[in-house]
Amino acid sequence: MSVLVYAESNDGKLKKVALEAASYAKKVADMLQTTVTAVTVNANDTDVLGNYGVSKVLKVNASWNDFNANAVAKILHQAAVKENSSVVILPGTTDAMYLAPIATVALQASFASNVVALPESTTPFVVKRTAFSNKAFNFTQLDAAVKVLCIAKNAFGLHEDAVAISTEDFSVEVSASDLGVKVQNVEKTTGKVTIADAEVVVSGGRGLKGPENWGMLEELAQTLGAATACSKPVSDLGWRPHSEHVGQTGKPVATNLYIAIGISGAIQHIAGINSSKVKVVINSDPEAPFFKVADYGIVGDAFDIVPRLTQKIKEFKMQNA
Repeated sequence: MSVLVYAESNDGKLKKVALEAASYAKKVADMLQTTVTAVTVNANDTDVLGNYGVSKVLKVNASWNDFNANAVAKILHQAAVKENSSVVILPGTTDAMYLAPIATVALQASFASNVVALPESTTPFVVKRTAFSNKAFNFTQLDAAVKVLCIAKNAFGLHEDAVAISTEDFSVEVSASDLGVKVQNVEKTTGKVTIADAEVVVSGGRGLKGPENWGMLEELAQTLGAATACSKPVSDLGWRPHSEHVGQTGKPVATNLYIAIGISGAIQHIAGINSSKVKVVINSDPEAPFFKVADYGIVGDAFDIVPRLTQKIKEFKMQNA
């Protein structure tokens, strides 16, 4: 028996969330006195998983390149049966959340999403999860023989625990009917940090007055190695692409640092970013609702503050280079 973890990758390279899921899986495996097996699909750098506690990698070389939830669920199902896994760990990504219910049904398992801590106990199996748009926590007991867990992004972090690792080619026959969905094209962002992978997000709202003013946000984001994002009204107005819309109705984020510039703080927006560890708000309106949930707030004109902030960060980085 081993704990099974899906190590998500992109263009052949493992994502950071794969290493976080592996770190979590190793701690759970220690609690259950067993080992960790990872499943990868078209990933090349699998040896790094050994640094995070993975003892064995089931390496799938698929003929299809784009993510397909049905196909990966079939792979996970067969891998879990092969490894006799009672716990399956998934990262908290959009793809994994699409995959999770399909895999759960195939495994006749119990499922818990948004898991933020190690199990409170393993007999019975109880996990801590966020609830009510990250405003509260609940403790969920999973009673099925197999448990599927989605780990909330940045909730657990990376924890190195190196072990000897072996790699095994794992072949699962996937038919056209298994794929179900035909991908016609995929448009990928290149040359900058994506929201999905970002540790820091710099986000703008209608307070920036127009798309022509986004240059200062992009400069701040580049200085911080951050992704750029926006509120729903901004994407609705066409100032920024919908792929940058964050919030409950857009992309939820759980970054280490979230900087909101010119965003008043609608309930849906705050609910979607509330899992971020540190929230900084820059707004000229001292009564903006966002200030009530901010860790740090600056009341002032963004057109004055943001360029000065960017310059100070550049100076700090040069002094510490």
